[in-house]
Amino acid sequence: MRIVKSILMRLACLVPTLFGLVIVVFFIAYYVPSNPGAAVAGPYADAAQIAKINEQWGFDKPVPVQLWRYLTRLVRGDLGDSLYTHREISQEIFSRFPATLELVAFSMFFTLVFGIPIGVVSAIKRNTMFDHVLRAVSISGIALAVFWIGIEFQFLMGYKAQLFPVSGRIEGAAPHAITNFYTLDSLLALDPSAFWRSAKSLVLPVLTLGIGPCATIIRFTRAGVLNTMNSDYVLYEKAMGFRRNVLIFKYVLRNALSSTIPQIGLLFGFMLASGFVVERVFSWPGMGAFAVESILMMDYNAVLGVAIWTGVAYSVGSLLSDVLLIIVDPRVV
Repeated sequence: MRIVKSILMRLACLVPTLFGLVIVVFFIAYYVPSNPGAAVAGPYADAAQIAKINEQWGFDKPVPVQLWRYLTRLVRGDLGDSLYTHREISQEIFSRFPATLELVAFSMFFTLVFGIPIGVVSAIKRNTMFDHVLRAVSISGIALAVFWIGIEFQFLMGYKAQLFPVSGRIEGAAPHAITNFYTLDSLLALDPSAFWRSAKSLVLPVLTLGIGPCATIIRFTRAGVLNTMNSDYVLYEKAMGFRRNVLIFKYVLRNALSSTIPQIGLLFGFMLASGFVVERVFSWPGMGAFAVESILMMDYNAVLGVAIWTGVAYSVGSLLSDVLLIIVDPRVV
């Protein structure tokens, strides 16, 4: 019952968080020194045409009026229309979000599958050459710019070695759209060729996006394992003659992950933000490309819609990591 209550409390906190996000992003977008009506009308429009567009989209109204109109539409699930494509923002997002989520999901899988075991091994081999080298590599992975890593991967593994594609979600024709996750659609359609082509296109973006978070998971897992191994109950179990593998993976790891699991939600949000850069480098047709285009074209409705969806995804990721932490370690409730 305590676990359910804790989850409900975290869900209740999402509402004011997202409301605050909408308010902040709205005012930032409004006070940017630009004229959206002039941007839509083009460089050769006169004052009358610009005024007409501002009136049509409501940009001539006072800020509180604009904000109230936007919030009333948002409550109904209406994110508005794009100033340029004139399509609903929700349609634009739904058509692109699967590409971003597929990239982030595979990057998170890569991060956890490699980060946690390597962190455990690093803790076991503390202060050995392996540990020193791994710590240096992990610090470099955190420090290096994401776009630079992506460009290097493109040059070395794409252009030079010609092992993987350097742009796009898939080489050749896309699989039949069912979920818009190309790898999953390929499996559902029993099309191994499409699965292989989409998987190859994922390799470089996933490595680029996952290296920094993987280094973070390694460091937190290592620190958690070292801290847990110094606990009294672990020293007692060592004295009882437990084998090291049993001791580490049955008793130590579960408690050690209590410092790693909260990072998963934070890293999910980080990947969504960094994914915009990665998508730009690899011409990935996801939310990042749409966000950059919307910012450059001063499409306020699209910018607000992307910010809200990113905030929702980040909040859900953080909530899931909290739930996982409660399952692993009920003492945090």
